[in-house]
Amino acid sequence: MKKSLTLLALAWGFAASAQMTPVGVWHTIDDETKQPKGEVRITENNGVLSGVVGRALKEDPKAKTVCDLCTDDRKDQKIIGMEIIRNLTREGKESDHVWAGKGTILDPNNGKVYTVKMTPIEGGKRLQVRGYIGVFYRTQYWVRVE
Repeated sequence: MKKSLTLLALAWGFAASAQMTPVGVWHTIDDETKQPKGEVRITENNGVLSGVVGRALKEDPKAKTVCDLCTDDRKDQKIIGMEIIRNLTREGKESDHVWAGKGTILDPNNGKVYTVKMTPIEGGKRLQVRGYIGVFYRTQYWVRVE
């Protein structure tokens, strides 16, 4: 009995710490309506995170389908399936749960690329996504898909 409780505690601790990473599927939240808008899948490869737009969560006939305002290799590419997060690495100690490094995030609606910092919060249930241009920044909170 004691051994199974120890294993259960270890498994619970591992699951909790595994959630304190941006890796996973996230619902982006619309700034105006505060409703889920889209889905982004963040993956890790050799300590570097990248993120791809998975799908739109609501039908919007006026929504852009291609990144016509992009100025890099994503110009005129479809937004669904597009890599919008690039080169994000852990910043500071592992226990800080902050990811930034030389990471960038693209807003496909305006074609702008921002430096980015991501921090899982609320036990990894939400993700603080902060995009910077110089000293100016904008913060969004994404919700983990369970």
